[in-house]
Amino acid sequence: MANLGNDWTGRVAIITGAGSGIGLAAAKRILALGGRVVAVDLEEKGLASLGGGTSVRKIAGDVTLEGTNAAAVAAALELGGLNALILNAGLPAQGAIDQLDMATFDRVIAVNLRAVVLGVRAALPALRQGEAPAIAVTASVSGLGGDPGLWAYNTAKGGVVNFVRSAALELGKQGIRVNGVCPGPTHTGMTTGILQAPPVHEELRRHIPLGRWGEAEEIAAVLVFLTSPAASFVNGAIVPVDGGVFAGTGQFTPWGAGL
Repeated sequence: MANLGNDWTGRVAIITGAGSGIGLAAAKRILALGGRVVAVDLEEKGLASLGGGTSVRKIAGDVTLEGTNAAAVAAALELGGLNALILNAGLPAQGAIDQLDMATFDRVIAVNLRAVVLGVRAALPALRQGEAPAIAVTASVSGLGGDPGLWAYNTAKGGVVNFVRSAALELGKQGIRVNGVCPGPTHTGMTTGILQAPPVHEELRRHIPLGRWGEAEEIAAVLVFLTSPAASFVNGAIVPVDGGVFAGTGQFTPWGAGL
């Protein structure tokens, strides 16, 4: 049986949304574990902190375009192959059902859901040739239930959750594992605006049984685990990484949350 540890020596991962937050943390973690990374983000400046070593390839591009995904796979092959695909790029949106413009809705669907499908389709030929291939997708607890005003994001992430399940059923016999991670409130670039609204930040915190927001590195650790040989029998899982939020019914605030 293959090594079941968390050693990434010789393994190559593509990571989207790698210019900040969870994606950047995942890229740094894999590099620290001896792996190689193709880091993809909309703008190149966010990728600068990954340095310019031989273990990194940087792709600046829109993940909703087939060409960007094809370029990422080509870069992975230049690094030696493809073992892991971490599809993390995301885009939020807030607004009432009858007020949010459809162009915004379409973009949210394109970035959060369509890009996941494009990423998997582009990567499959290379993953089939890789050792212990695995895919992990960043969904959200907002894909497991609804939120007021976040219907577009809920819709996209809900689609991601069921795509992960379907892909796991289809690709498992090919030896490719597919899993999803559902972060709860997490400090990333995407949630910076909430930090500027202390009452909202605090309200979300009060619903987390651990009593605090998550950090990007904590979500990244689960994504990296799921795409490592250490998770060799984990397939089709949807893993909430939310401090316990989804353990509740939502009817009550957790005990001690006001502390």
